[in-house]
Amino acid sequence: MAKNERNTENLVRDALRKFEYYDDGNDIQVEEQKSHIDAVKRLLKAASKSGGGGIGSPEFIVSSPSHPDFLIIIECKASTKDHCSAAFAAVVAGSPVLETGPERTKRLQRFATDGVAHYAQHLAREFNVIAIAASGETKGSLKISTFLFGKGQSAPRPLHTPSGNNIDEIIPWHDYISHAEFDPAIQKVRFDELMAFSRELHDFMRDHAKLTESEKPLMVSGTLIALRNKAFAKAFDEYAPEDLQKQWMQVIQDEIQKADIPKAKKANMAQPYSSIAVHPELSKKTKNWPRGVLHELIRRLREKVWPFISVYHEYDVVGQFYGEFLKYTGGDKKALGIVLTPRHVTELFALLANVNKESRVLDICAGTGGFLISAMREMIKDASTEGEIFNIKSSGLIGVEQQPNMFALAASNMILRGDGKANLHQGSCFDDAISSAIKTHKCTVGLLNPPFSQGDADLHELYFVKQMLDCLNKHGVGVAIVPISCAISPHPAKTELLKAHTLEAVMSMPLELFSPVGTVTCVMVFTAGVPHASSKRKTWFGYWRDDGFVKTKHLGRIDQDGKWPTIRERWVSSYRNREVHAGESVMVQVGASDEWCAEAYLETDYSGVSQSDFEEEVKKYLVFHVMNQNGSASAADGEEADAND
Repeated sequence: MAKNERNTENLVRDALRKFEYYDDGNDIQVEEQKSHIDAVKRLLKAASKSGGGGIGSPEFIVSSPSHPDFLIIIECKASTKDHCSAAFAAVVAGSPVLETGPERTKRLQRFATDGVAHYAQHLAREFNVIAIAASGETKGSLKISTFLFGKGQSAPRPLHTPSGNNIDEIIPWHDYISHAEFDPAIQKVRFDELMAFSRELHDFMRDHAKLTESEKPLMVSGTLIALRNKAFAKAFDEYAPEDLQKQWMQVIQDEIQKADIPKAKKANMAQPYSSIAVHPELSKKTKNWPRGVLHELIRRLREKVWPFISVYHEYDVVGQFYGEFLKYTGGDKKALGIVLTPRHVTELFALLANVNKESRVLDICAGTGGFLISAMREMIKDASTEGEIFNIKSSGLIGVEQQPNMFALAASNMILRGDGKANLHQGSCFDDAISSAIKTHKCTVGLLNPPFSQGDADLHELYFVKQMLDCLNKHGVGVAIVPISCAISPHPAKTELLKAHTLEAVMSMPLELFSPVGTVTCVMVFTAGVPHASSKRKTWFGYWRDDGFVKTKHLGRIDQDGKWPTIRERWVSSYRNREVHAGESVMVQVGASDEWCAEAYLETDYSGVSQSDFEEEVKKYLVFHVMNQNGSASAADGEEADAND
């Protein structure tokens, strides 16, 4: 009996109908052989499997305006013998295939996996492509293989479920997208695109909206809150420029009122947006922006950022934009007084604290909420039910932020995540009422990046550390990043800290971690409520000067060579297991009068040191001392050098 590919196509159609791909109630579009999407038509124009330059025609092309950077394509073959070639299996395994000409053409035309991968390679120039190969003429014999081609990538990778299983059947659209969106390669591409857009957006707001440095991140966060309102997201096109600003502010106020925030805090959160709502440049019409500058800002954020927000609820998008904007102002301390904790450091803190689904995490200098969001991400990984995730978001995260603009950004971050908002307090972390409120949460973990010294002896960084630890449950874990001067210089706060808490570890961090602000830092880890003397524990010191990041002209410090994941795992493992390695880590019994840094105690392993290595370390040592002296001078002069997350 002759094989008929139409039977396979019918099986695929039936599966798609089963999962509502053809329903009028969604925006999924299923097309066959050709597409109405201009980019798809252009990319398939010369993608024929014959190699003759004709149009490529997958059996099914599935798309959705809700996820404009994704496509699903499906290629069908009647016989399961024509499902996958040995050559394609070798490619998936990582082996190169060097064939060309007629041999390759025959393979692409015969096998389902090979053909769908050929189309996907063309489409992946501009889309993330989920490529599905289907073979077999009966429901029982139907064979499905699913691959992912990330945007800009030419090699296929099997698409897996979060648990690591292969996808060997047709599944709902949102499940395909969910699995693909959390693929590390897809996340990196999207993140890179988001950061590129942030640079473009910064320039637009500077040149056309005339917003101040402090207003730019508020413009982003306020618009993202407004876009949560589906009616506004659809109707903002219809407003005249002079009315759009009023509506923008009204929708933000409405969304804040809906949010689970105590009423006393709602006015505080909304107030920083009010100056933007009356900004004269936003309603101006120009030749390029006939609907007004604000309309163009909303349009760009809806198109470029909102899809990212709607998926990555655990991601600190607001904080990331804030940090990116600072790069373009040279980290102007006087404009904002803030330098955000780098994202990879907030993630590192969550690992050092070993947070889990039962943790209650406190940040008394919350900034945009970066530490809390990184902690939440790790906590959710430990959760196995929706109820546990709800508890994490609703009661596991507690923050304090004093500055009104920063509080608004942090609260907007919480709103964009969907919950957890009621546990954010505005005011000083030293305020007795706030301290009492914090203690009712019985926090087990504290994560902190305090304002760096501002010349006020009462606001020394170590007093912030002590306040955090005093607010934790006994045996809670506190992790803080502070200037290295806190570790190597005498200060009464060191004695006060050790009277009530145990210094578990101190790690010397990269010299330019907070570039362009020249403050050299270290990370301190404490056990709360257990006096250092009574614990009788040695302190672990780590030399963590190289995180693999390099300083670039336009992007700041980035993990250019992908070294950070390996370095992070080594650091965390060494700390957790209190490993001692020559030149890297050491265990020492210390007191309040001692230096709390690895450099004071490390034994150097000279066996593999070359002359160039020695010279490089001498340079680093000199830079360290110069920067530390400069930092001390700035603090004495009373300059601001905050570093909140």
